[in-house]
Amino acid sequence: MPYKTGPRIKEIHITPIAIVDPPLLNAAGLHAPYALRTIVELVTDDSISGISEIPGNKDIDMALEEARALLIGKDVFQLSEIRQVLTDHFGTETAAQRGETPWDQRKLVHIFSAIEVACLDVIGKVTGRPVVDLLGGKMRDRVPFSAYLFYKYEGAGGTLGFGTDPAAQGWPAARQAAALDPAGIVAQAKAMCAEFGFQSIKLKGGVFEPQQEVDAMFALRDAFGPDVPLRVDPNALWKVETAIYYGKQMEPILEYLEDPVRGQANMAAVRKALKTPLATNMCTTSFADIPASIAINSEDIILSDHHFWGGLRSSMTLSGICETFGRGLSMHSNSHLGISLAAMVHLGAALPEVPYALDTHYPWQSDEVITSGRFTFEEGTVRVPQEPGLGVELDREALEKLHQNYLDCGLTKRDDETEMQKVQPGWTFQSVRW
Repeated sequence: MPYKTGPRIKEIHITPIAIVDPPLLNAAGLHAPYALRTIVELVTDDSISGISEIPGNKDIDMALEEARALLIGKDVFQLSEIRQVLTDHFGTETAAQRGETPWDQRKLVHIFSAIEVACLDVIGKVTGRPVVDLLGGKMRDRVPFSAYLFYKYEGAGGTLGFGTDPAAQGWPAARQAAALDPAGIVAQAKAMCAEFGFQSIKLKGGVFEPQQEVDAMFALRDAFGPDVPLRVDPNALWKVETAIYYGKQMEPILEYLEDPVRGQANMAAVRKALKTPLATNMCTTSFADIPASIAINSEDIILSDHHFWGGLRSSMTLSGICETFGRGLSMHSNSHLGISLAAMVHLGAALPEVPYALDTHYPWQSDEVITSGRFTFEEGTVRVPQEPGLGVELDREALEKLHQNYLDCGLTKRDDETEMQKVQPGWTFQSVRW
């Protein structure tokens, strides 16, 4: 029987979009009124479309444009060849190129992810199988997610900015409300959990002095009781002694403590001093980081992100490494829409174990770019799509609208420091603050 090739890439469409984002606070500053995403669509020579979504950034978009000429004519099934072609052209990246911000600033891993997920979407449609089956098969029908709380200023984001929609009710109203103290965080948690049914809760910290954030965690414990797992993420802004001091206070109530300090050596020092497991998406963020992580025991849990680890297959490889070396594995999140969520759900369903509910920013977004509309959550879980490929299709009218948002808003990359300076003149990001 002659060797059969798969569909070949004929067109690649790269569309930057801007989605409404409320004024959420974090260690790097303040979210802009719009979060940037990039939608990638591959069209094959037999007119099959595959889609993906990654964080938006002008430099990454330009690199994707540059990659187009390398990929036209490639067989979508030949993912290893595609990866090698991209590596040969762009070179390899170091862990240092990730940067010190909470989000990953490398180009190549984003390109790998964008192209691979879109190819897998095509492969699934060709074979009639959902992406989860291409990753080894479905281990669960529903994937659990955690509530993801933020300190925030009042405001709905988008054209409203710091203003609000007085007609909003339920979670859309709560999403606009300020949350600048423990009471505000508890109110936000109650509204989010009532809407989405989340069974675990995470607070994005690194915003206020540590004691206030610790007080917020104990307020959450008082409000939700001991059966709701709690986690907090100071985004590596604490010193080692700070992390140990406040970490010990929170030992009775935390499921895990995420990135209290910066760097593997500092994480290892804190880990030795605390009983609470440590998680990271900042100190161990690439395969090159793994040997040192294992050697010095810098964390207990790695928070993967297929956008930052180079795709879904790389994330499955990471799962095997974590299993070998006794690491837990969960998932990091960034502001995203339904294409990314679909990919996250397929990956979450394929992982051998999901001992910790996955992160998602999805409740903070109100826009969508898929024809089926926004995903629904039941008791904090999302059903694994059963349709071929990712199981979602591009809403071209919504894509055009969100691309116009991008053109109108003037943003080309994420810059939380500049946004924060509009509220607090002179504010600067510090990699270690307390």
